[in-house]
Amino acid sequence: MINKIDVFSSAYSFKEEDVRDKTVVIIDVLRASSTMVTALQNGAKGVIAVEDMDDASKISHNLDAQSFLMSGEKNGITIDGYDLGNSPLEHTEEVVKGKTIILNTTNGTKAIRRCSLADPIIVGSFLNLKAIVEYLQKLDDEEVLLVCAGWRGRLSLEDILCAGNIIYDLCGGNLPIEARDGAKVAFGLYEKFGDDIENSIKSSNYAIRLKDIVSVDDLEYCCQRSITDILPALNEGIITDINGKAK
Repeated sequence: MINKIDVFSSAYSFKEEDVRDKTVVIIDVLRASSTMVTALQNGAKGVIAVEDMDDASKISHNLDAQSFLMSGEKNGITIDGYDLGNSPLEHTEEVVKGKTIILNTTNGTKAIRRCSLADPIIVGSFLNLKAIVEYLQKLDDEEVLLVCAGWRGRLSLEDILCAGNIIYDLCGGNLPIEARDGAKVAFGLYEKFGDDIENSIKSSNYAIRLKDIVSVDDLEYCCQRSITDILPALNEGIITDINGKAK
């Protein structure tokens, strides 16, 4: 099935029709994907990914005030009036257990919204890498698109590396010559930088942009591989763990 996997370098590198009825894995390592995976691991009831503050406000008005938390950032900075930022380390069990998280981010949640015609939509990160690979291995002959959120339409190294790691593991490190170009690029970058994920990500453009906003602990946490079996998937507007392994 590796020949039916392609990689989009950002949320704006494709037309929405391109993903219709295809399996999509959304990747936003820094930090929306990592935050969603962590929130579900720590017992959040679900995550609602929104495109902007207006959407977040409309949804919140239809929920009981005690049942949800507002999380998110704009350009890396916690949105004024929100309960939490986009840091996975803020989404602890004590804070999020039993809550629905309304998440609004600069890149990751917008990528999810742009893929609304896909089915299914899965959320991937380094944190749940093994779970993503195992899920994709079970697919028969379906087309799979790894959608990197990027940064405002630009490529982000950390997302491409994660996509490359997924492809590398799926093909056992031997990419067939007939693989698609996007898969070849992601695979090649992972081969070059995959031996030192943490330092590669810390030196990425996006990490450098965030260095005065995001803690080093956040970056290091997001670089950990396969620390959870959580497999977030979008179902009727809410992202939940389809592996059923949340606390």
